[in-house]
Amino acid sequence: MRKSNYDKFPSTHTDGMAIVGWEKIVSTLNEQWADEPVWAIDLYTGTYEEDFLTAFAKTGRKIINTRSLMRPEEEIRQLTERFITDDVLFGYMSNVRLEEYYDSLRVQEFKSSRIQEPCIIIGTGAAYIAEKLSTLPLAYADMARWEIQQRFRRHEVKALGIDNSQEEPSRQYKRGYFNDWNIVDRYKDELMQSHRIQYWIDSNNRLEPKMISDQQFRQGMERTARKPFRVVPFFDPAPWGGQWMKEVCDLPREEQNYGWCFDCVPEENSLYLNLDGVLVEFPSQDVVLTHSRELLGEQVWARFGKSFPIRFDFLDTMGGGNLSLQVHPTNEFAQREFGLPYTQDESYYLLDADEDAVVYLGLKEDIDERQMIKDLRAAQRGEISFDAEKYVNKFPAKKHDHYLIPAGTIHCSGHDSMVLEISSTPSIFTFKLWDWNRLGLDGKPRPINVERGKHVIQWNRTTEWVNRNIRNHFEVLSDEDGIMEERTGLHPNEFIETRRHTFTRTVEHNTNGGVNVLNLADGYEAVVESPEGKFEPFTVHYAESFIIPACIGRYTITPLDGEECKTIKAYVRK
Repeated sequence: MRKSNYDKFPSTHTDGMAIVGWEKIVSTLNEQWADEPVWAIDLYTGTYEEDFLTAFAKTGRKIINTRSLMRPEEEIRQLTERFITDDVLFGYMSNVRLEEYYDSLRVQEFKSSRIQEPCIIIGTGAAYIAEKLSTLPLAYADMARWEIQQRFRRHEVKALGIDNSQEEPSRQYKRGYFNDWNIVDRYKDELMQSHRIQYWIDSNNRLEPKMISDQQFRQGMERTARKPFRVVPFFDPAPWGGQWMKEVCDLPREEQNYGWCFDCVPEENSLYLNLDGVLVEFPSQDVVLTHSRELLGEQVWARFGKSFPIRFDFLDTMGGGNLSLQVHPTNEFAQREFGLPYTQDESYYLLDADEDAVVYLGLKEDIDERQMIKDLRAAQRGEISFDAEKYVNKFPAKKHDHYLIPAGTIHCSGHDSMVLEISSTPSIFTFKLWDWNRLGLDGKPRPINVERGKHVIQWNRTTEWVNRNIRNHFEVLSDEDGIMEERTGLHPNEFIETRRHTFTRTVEHNTNGGVNVLNLADGYEAVVESPEGKFEPFTVHYAESFIIPACIGRYTITPLDGEECKTIKAYVRK
């Protein structure tokens, strides 16, 4: 295992200074907006609403909490229940709009009444409520999904329009994923396009809120979208988690394990803007919303809209255990059952592996399908221990192997592996079939989905098919003078193409009009540069994932001091 200088705090330089702390934030707005009768402080769902209400009450203005203008909780639950469903994990992607949360009579009464005293409207939808009152001063408090999830686990925040803070974190997350985040992201995007927001508040750190102007925010997003960049990595423990990332990514050693790293998942991760040494944090999805065409490229944007389609994350089982035996839904199933535009196709690229590492992939020849489902059901009831090796292929795995996993393929990374998972963006649609008699981190059995899984397992993906189609299919495209380029996948059923370069000198790349996502899979350090000088040289380190926006076009990657490096690059096939 090698150590690296992995950067956990990547950022984009932005001009000016940030305003830090509640006292300075409130006093700044009080000074700027003193003559305005009505302010709006709009909040992304998952913020500590009481902190905002308390801080701005010190202005002496009347405070209007947007929740007081919403429909009763029971009505909101009825409005959203068809999307939330009674399933413990899965729902259906919501098409509810934020205005449907509001009681039209209460809103109309508020809008038509004459404001007798200065007031501040605070909460999700504040800009919507105040929309017709005046040319309204507006600040927006934003935050990343990874932090919202931490607050779910601590039962600290409410959902949009209801108080579900005491529900299981998994159910809070489900409501966020299928309903709340879709609603609020659409609404935030509309506000961005309208240019109504004057200030942005970073509400990720409760003890140290920060604020910047809209001009600074937009400068930061534009600069990010026109250079190579990394999102802020997020690390999390797992029941099967390992020890590799502790060393390579220099993480706290006192934690039991780290199983996950969202190293490049813009929907989940955040971005740092660096203002004179102060890091201000916003969801990395914001750069997708504000600069989708420059970032994704015209054709990728036309296909996926304001959705970043490629996902890189780490799965660490070094010194840990097997992942759950699992299968992802086919596109047809995902669209019909969950309202997804596309499913979670993926692949496992082995950044590292011990001698006994294995990958479970595809079914053995001539198995009894009915008996396998019968055994999985019995294992789910706790009657037997499922004999995975009776039904599923178990292949030895080594460093730099690449296993392709189109949806519908049974798979599982075994213990003592470090996987770079390259996949399409949907991230929770995994049907666990067997979890090795293991409990989750909460001490409870993790949900098993045999009944869903049986409908999407592709039973023809047996040993021969796996070897012929998805196990280590490397094709050398060129090999000369210190540069070898290989095609490594993905399977034709998947929309992501991958290329691996092994090099000791400068390699020329081109986005060809589409976003590229790369990882430095071997080598200590490399430098990304623009032949046309479009951006400052950008240094990447071992195991770091990074994004090359489509608008960059040509770029080069040069290893440090001629050391042999490897990059794995993913992009959307045209």
